[in-house]
Amino acid sequence: MRSQKTLRGIALPTAAAAAVLLLAACGPAQPQSQTTSPAATGTGTASPSQSAPPATASAPPSTGAPTSAAPSGPGLCKAAGLSAATDASGGGAAGSVYMKLNLTNTGSEPCILRGFAGVSLAADGSGGPIGAAAARDESVPVTDVVLAPGQTGTAQLRYTQAGNYTDCSPVDAAGYRIYPPEDTASLFLPQPTTACSNADIKLLTIGAFQPA
Repeated sequence: MRSQKTLRGIALPTAAAAAVLLLAACGPAQPQSQTTSPAATGTGTASPSQSAPPATASAPPSTGAPTSAAPSGPGLCKAAGLSAATDASGGGAAGSVYMKLNLTNTGSEPCILRGFAGVSLAADGSGGPIGAAAARDESVPVTDVVLAPGQTGTAQLRYTQAGNYTDCSPVDAAGYRIYPPEDTASLFLPQPTTACSNADIKLLTIGAFQPA
């Protein structure tokens, strides 16, 4: 009996110690330390997406200096700066006379001949045209003919004999009235010939100007 009481006395403290250990294991866990990131405290360096936008460079102040305009090219040749002549070395065929109508730059600046002259026969230097003006011969393409002072541009002029037409109603002409291309002023070239007062008959044909 004594041995059993002794065993019971030993067992009780052992059971009590086990119970204490069990309660300690089931108790609340100790708080763990936390590490705060720089972004959470606001004291760290901002990420690239949070950085301020770079400052935009401002345009340099205007100096106010005027810009120079591109230099303009030569203007069109005008009657006031031209002289006129004909060269009949072209010969004739089938009742027609072929000649060169030459316009020479008498001014001090270059100018441009472009296209067709207006040509008609005239009674005198101050008189109006007689009959029909020259028809255009477009077999030669239009080109810009730049004339330096003293240079000449040429166009083929054809005169058909008035006697070829029975309904011509012939009249004497003192020469040719010539309007440079795109000009309203004219030149008079003395060259007596016969014109047709019938405006339905075209005695003259003119081509586009070309370099001489």
